[in-house]
Amino acid sequence: MSNKPAALITGSARGIGLGIAVELAKNGYNIAGNDIVFGMENKEESVNNAREKIENLGAYFLPVPGDISSLEEHEKILELVLDKFLKIDLLVNNAGVAPLQRLDILESTSESYDRVMSINARGPFFLTQKIANQMIKQVKENPDVKPAIVFISSFSAYISSPSRPEYCISKAAVSITAKMYADRLAEYGINVYEVRPGIIQTDMTAKVKDKYDKLISEGLVPQKRWGFPEDIGKAVASLARGDFSFSTGMIVEISGGMNIEHL
Repeated sequence: MSNKPAALITGSARGIGLGIAVELAKNGYNIAGNDIVFGMENKEESVNNAREKIENLGAYFLPVPGDISSLEEHEKILELVLDKFLKIDLLVNNAGVAPLQRLDILESTSESYDRVMSINARGPFFLTQKIANQMIKQVKENPDVKPAIVFISSFSAYISSPSRPEYCISKAAVSITAKMYADRLAEYGINVYEVRPGIIQTDMTAKVKDKYDKLISEGLVPQKRWGFPEDIGKAVASLARGDFSFSTGMIVEISGGMNIEHL
């Protein structure tokens, strides 16, 4: 195994996670790609699709099956990565889901709330806890290493969308989680960042494509286009390279200017 840095990316089979994996591979990382969708029988929807793309870039790809909402699986995920790479240089908390059904906040269900929060917020919180402790061991063994952690949140962390309240709440939770880990891990030189995607063209947004096409054309996004997974991947790669090494806790919004307040 090469001495390349190793990145663990959750939800890496497609969409934003795959975009991140590709850009990190281009920047010299080996990839441990986690996803709940796993198996050759469904290649186009599994991490095996990601493996082919990553290996074509000259990087090693380790498929890591596991449901991050199941805390019992976190140890297995960590062990698989360490068995292959002996270390984790970068954790990207990307895995996330939208509600199965968009319901008004006056009608949303506890079942949907619990599902979304478990995957989007609770899982990353505790997976990061486990990986951070491993990173601290690595730093103590070699003070020259600089591991990092990236949380993928959303512009929904601060913009109200009453038709999917559980999603917005989960991403707000991710945002404060990133800040707290940045605070706690600073003493070890482990930088933590939050990347906030805007409207990104993925399977998650495919069902509302017509709605967002209209909103974008009407000026919702100042740069007047959809975002793409590679836009997020390039931001994560920049953070991973250490381009913002004196900026732990930084929020990077990749939304085409949706964060601009204007009249």
